[in-house]
Amino acid sequence: MAAFDPVQFTRSLVDIDSTTGRERETSEWLAHALAALGYRVTEQPVADGRFNVFAQPGTAAPHIVFSTHFDCVPPFFPSRLERGLIFGRGSCDAKGILAAQVAAAERLRASGETRFGLLFVVGEERGSDGARVANERVPEGVRFLIDGEPTDNRLGAATRGVLRVRLEAHGRAAHSSFPELGESAIDKLLDALMVLRGVQLPQDALLGRTHYTVGIIEGGVAPNVVSPHASAELLFRIVGEAAPVRDALHVVEALVSIEQVLEIPAVKLHVVPGFETATFPYTTDVPVLTKWGRPLLLGPGSIHVAHTAEEHLAVEELMTAVDLYDRLARELLAT
Repeated sequence: MAAFDPVQFTRSLVDIDSTTGRERETSEWLAHALAALGYRVTEQPVADGRFNVFAQPGTAAPHIVFSTHFDCVPPFFPSRLERGLIFGRGSCDAKGILAAQVAAAERLRASGETRFGLLFVVGEERGSDGARVANERVPEGVRFLIDGEPTDNRLGAATRGVLRVRLEAHGRAAHSSFPELGESAIDKLLDALMVLRGVQLPQDALLGRTHYTVGIIEGGVAPNVVSPHASAELLFRIVGEAAPVRDALHVVEALVSIEQVLEIPAVKLHVVPGFETATFPYTTDVPVLTKWGRPLLLGPGSIHVAHTAEEHLAVEELMTAVDLYDRLARELLAT
């Protein structure tokens, strides 16, 4: 354990640009680093030279698996250490988490415990393609998956899911001096969006009410043309299955067509007594890693600084996470 420095490991990872789609260099670095520590490393090819990394300390069945992702959102910026904080893209989402998991794994291994694995995946930020590959390559014996995302070192009780849809309105172009000769797609789209504002959406006692964001609006040809087309993309943060939300959208089908882009269900997670718990409004790879045992969620860092120009992770919080991962793993292995 003395030879492993989670702070330096975090900074080494952060200093490699692994923006989603460009993870190959990090995949190779991580596979080499874990092999150098003495782990049996398996590469899981995903696409374009990118691969997940799965590592085990020995041949024992991995009853628990630590997991997180190492892809990041753009733009890339390298690490720096200031005032006890590690800055840099991916420092808290989720390369510092990965380093804490490896540090906890090293503690377990030093105590003679080998019934664990490490699964680090690509592509979480853009559809979880790495997790989808991993879900078809599950070793026998896995009982618990400890996934890592920024939770302020609290154990997740539940996470919201996602339903992303595209609304498409079609009209008929005309000169704006004779609007009666045309049919405005923009008007149809705006009417649909106004109707949706009054629709009752599902609620959950743990996660609260479903909410959504109109993230993209496009349409029109020119200011003096009645618009023949318009579209909007909506992202619903759902509190259960997506079906009730899809059903609620039927009310605008006379105005727009509805295309589903992405669906990830909300998840209720396994919790352990003695750990602080919380619910989280974001989604993770957990809904895709369905074959990796009972899921738990824990990690250092705040989601409020993830994806920002000031992304950072406190060194103190990183070291606390090592203790928490070690303790959590031992309690799960004792069950």
